[in-house]
Amino acid sequence: MKRHRKLQDLSREHHHALQLALQAKRAATSGEPAAIEATAAACVAAFSGELDPHFVVEETTLLPLLIAAGEHGLVEHVMTDQTELRRLSTQLRQADAATLLAFAERLSSHVRFEERELFEVLEVLLDGE
Repeated sequence: MKRHRKLQDLSREHHHALQLALQAKRAATSGEPAAIEATAAACVAAFSGELDPHFVVEETTLLPLLIAAGEHGLVEHVMTDQTELRRLSTQLRQADAATLLAFAERLSSHVRFEERELFEVLEVLLDGE
């Protein structure tokens, strides 16, 4: 699907986040401590280098648009997910399979929500600008 130009970079970043989530899920369910530890470290690095900056862009550019349009439920959903992902990324510094799996599942569901619901609303709002 072709996205509005203001959403294209974010959508590409979502693809990378889904790849990370899949890698994390595979490691978490592998039962291999070394894989869990290495993947948790990779997730922490990706979170600080890619995911959190992505969240900040959304929070400063997209969420104000949604608030102005009265889409408070969508904003609340995004903020709840992002707060939880920030918490989980901090916990990943003490790598364990359960936290890694929770991070993977939350990241995957968050990205899918944004692509399927949030960005659909934003497309309409951005086209109306």
